[in-house]
Amino acid sequence: MSNLQIHQIRNATIIITYNNKRFLVDPWLMPKDYMAGFDAGINSHIRQPRVELPISIEKIVDVDAVILTHYHPDHWDEFAEKAINKNIPFFVQSEIDKELIQNSGFKDVRVISVNGTDFEGINLYKTNCQHGKREIIKPICEQAGMPYDSMGIVFKSENEKTLYVAGDTIWCEEVKEALDKYNPDVIVTNSCGATVLNGERIIMNLDDMKEISSYCKNSKIIASHMDTVSHLTVTRDDIKNLKLNNVLVPDDNEILTF
Repeated sequence: MSNLQIHQIRNATIIITYNNKRFLVDPWLMPKDYMAGFDAGINSHIRQPRVELPISIEKIVDVDAVILTHYHPDHWDEFAEKAINKNIPFFVQSEIDKELIQNSGFKDVRVISVNGTDFEGINLYKTNCQHGKREIIKPICEQAGMPYDSMGIVFKSENEKTLYVAGDTIWCEEVKEALDKYNPDVIVTNSCGATVLNGERIIMNLDDMKEISSYCKNSKIIASHMDTVSHLTVTRDDIKNLKLNNVLVPDDNEILTF
């Protein structure tokens, strides 16, 4: 049995050590304040990322594979594109994202299947998300020329705990379906309650965290995607103040081992 590790880097950028392989998820590597806040989000006057990377880019990209849950500018940027080895196995949610990543020069881009994609004895499964209420947020994304869809990923292996990285999603039927199907031991949620101008959240907020905590009493839940984007409404302290027994709130550069 190897140790499952989640290394919280910054925002949704994490390094997962699973079955002795290191996966870099959603590398957003630009320096603090590099980009403007999102026009469609609250607090658009605040520049982002709000904090610097806690370790060097060279250390962050020293991994065995990359996973991009979706092609949004707070999950992928030109700094990541430049720093990551172009021959690395690179996993995405769709043929559209595959083409975008291949256009950046990456040679080994693979689409994760709902039915499972094998990598070095690890099964990766795509799960569905609602990146904000589909009927409300999808038209807004399309108007702004941004894709709506995001994915979650389940990691399964004979010698490892089952891990579910929920991705950019609210608490919804799709998340419940994934939880019921895979019964994960460890769950990573994106939880800063990022909110658009009409007041809709596009990832989990405090109510969603209470829901998933209560639904998965026997799982360890890790709150990620915290304290970094312009349009957040929930902080690490807010989640800690809920005092949910099964929820962990790692700081940037903290490593959790299971």
